[in-house]
Amino acid sequence: MRSELADAVDARLAARLAELRAERGWSLDDLADRSGVSRSTLSRAERAEISPTASILNRLCGVYGRTMSQLLSEVEAEPAQVVRTADQTVWEDADSGFVRRSVSPPHSGLRGELVEGRLAPGADIAYDRPPVPGLEQHIWILEGALEVTAQDVRHRLATGDCLRLRVWGPTRFRCPGPEAARYALVVVLP
Repeated sequence: MRSELADAVDARLAARLAELRAERGWSLDDLADRSGVSRSTLSRAERAEISPTASILNRLCGVYGRTMSQLLSEVEAEPAQVVRTADQTVWEDADSGFVRRSVSPPHSGLRGELVEGRLAPGADIAYDRPPVPGLEQHIWILEGALEVTAQDVRHRLATGDCLRLRVWGPTRFRCPGPEAARYALVVVLP
């Protein structure tokens, strides 16, 4: 007897397989021609009527240009919908006066995350490059003032202001004071 967990994974896998085919604009016949898997088997797999074998998944991964590990990681368990305060990781860099709370941490099934940042008056943090080129950021000032420099342009932000940008190179965050700056940072993978 199959477990509910196995059924849920098969349902997410079926949905992901259908998404991959739709993203390419292929019909079931197109995919059958490319993969060597029968149209009926593909149809049943995309509707979660069957669980595809390792051999079938391997063929589909080859067509979609991914490893089986990549495909399976794309269908891992859904992230928790509620992230309780106690589960939000807080990291502090006492030397720079920076406190970072991971309000909605990254998850392989999601492209965005939400961070709360706090900078002490006078704090100045420079990053030489983004972790991912083209990273989308939205910086909303909740309290205080913040100077953000990106692509050699300095933006002076006050409470309520929001800066939206894609990060390609060095950035700098500076709290001019006299009070601390608290901001929400939304990070979206390209």
